[in-house]
Amino acid sequence: MTSTLQPASTIEAVKRPGRWLALCVLVFAVLLVAVDATVLGLATPYISEDLEPTGTQLLWIGDVYSFVIAGLLVSMGSLGDRIGRKRILLVGATAFGAVSVLNAYAFTPELLILARALLGVAGATLMPATLALIRNLFHDPRERSLAIGIWGATASAGTAVGPITGGFLLEHFWWGSVFLINLPVMAVLVLVGIRLLPESRNPNPGPWDMRSVVLSLVGMIGVVYAVKEAATHGLTWETLAAALLGAAALYGFVHRQLTLPIPLLDMRLFRNRGLSAAVLADLLTILGMSGLVFFLSQYLQLVQGRRPLEAGLAELPAAVGAVAAGLIAGRAARRFSVRAVVSGGLAAIGLALAALTVIDESTGYPILGAALLVVGVGAGFSFTVTADVILSSVPKEQAGAASAVSETAYELGAALGIALLGSIVTSVYRGFPAPTGTPTQAHESLGGAMEVAAGMPTDAAHAMLSAAREAFVDGLAIAAGAGAAVLLATATAAWFLLRNERLDSRP
Repeated sequence: MTSTLQPASTIEAVKRPGRWLALCVLVFAVLLVAVDATVLGLATPYISEDLEPTGTQLLWIGDVYSFVIAGLLVSMGSLGDRIGRKRILLVGATAFGAVSVLNAYAFTPELLILARALLGVAGATLMPATLALIRNLFHDPRERSLAIGIWGATASAGTAVGPITGGFLLEHFWWGSVFLINLPVMAVLVLVGIRLLPESRNPNPGPWDMRSVVLSLVGMIGVVYAVKEAATHGLTWETLAAALLGAAALYGFVHRQLTLPIPLLDMRLFRNRGLSAAVLADLLTILGMSGLVFFLSQYLQLVQGRRPLEAGLAELPAAVGAVAAGLIAGRAARRFSVRAVVSGGLAAIGLALAALTVIDESTGYPILGAALLVVGVGAGFSFTVTADVILSSVPKEQAGAASAVSETAYELGAALGIALLGSIVTSVYRGFPAPTGTPTQAHESLGGAMEVAAGMPTDAAHAMLSAAREAFVDGLAIAAGAGAAVLLATATAAWFLLRNERLDSRP
């Protein structure tokens, strides 16, 4: 029997029985979110044909999920610290499954937008809770590094499983089936999680400040919306108003956290240079990568003519590399150094993106596959180690809030990357030369050009599509170059900001 006089550090070092089985439950949640984040892109053409949304509605169908998640991650992470991470994970997972059914059977664009927003609310509970539970399940630093590696590897695998599974379902069933794949995963997570997951919470949480929740939600949605709209339609009064509202709300959020006796998010955590550097590295890395990831599936399908399933399989090397690197990242960081592994991983991604600046319509798959493999390896090393640094930098009572900050950096980086790098692709693409009388729809997107070509004479359609594909690839190459510059600059910054940062090796 353990003595009550035993030091707390010794008690914490005791390895919890069943922790690896509990980890298996947590990775189901990670897999679910990762799959859902990638599967919608393939289904968009089918949704457009069936529900006939306007261009604005289609953008909201794609964006509202990430808007809501970005706005609620910090609030939900903090809520989990207060009411229990197991409780919020299981409630969120149940809601995620139920709302997935609403998504699958939405019969109007408006209903689908609402369902996607509700899915974002449920999704915001899952990722912070999984990382926070890992922080509380694994007290041994080496085991925790491996657990985080498995967590990150599962997320990477999910980004590959999503397009592959989605491609298979879309070739055999209707578009709603891509949402119904959530149900069996949710059922396993909830039923097994009830028995295996331990409950953990902050013993002195303080109240859940609703004013802070609203400020966080309004601030993040306002900023992300403004960036996306400015990149798509240019700077308008509406975009400027959203940006000012978002910035004011975020300023109010930060100010309120500094004045509350027990804040929703302790801003003093950012005084830790390792945590701040890791969060910044994650944000800039996702920013630099997301533009390529977003447009690559279009390149594979609309430029190279691959079917959805084939395009999904073509992106598999990135996931394979990320899984392999994630599993050994913690060991590598202890043998060499945190900054060497993170900076090296980011530099590898940057060089792979730089190699993609020479792609054209006929680029062979060996070049694409090799570049994607290097991107995956670099991401596996860097993201796994930065997640470990973030979790190790805070008391375990605040693990949910810290995890939410990390996930918010991902969401914000993705929004900024797609908006900024996407604007490069779009601006280059829109200027392609087309035969006189070509509808403006052809200049909006490559998918629009494909639809327009179906109603044009054969020779004119061939000439128009050839010019459109060439312009799209030119834009993609320039965006890859911009992403490479961001990644290489981030790698350099990480080398200096993460100096003397080490992962704890003590049992």
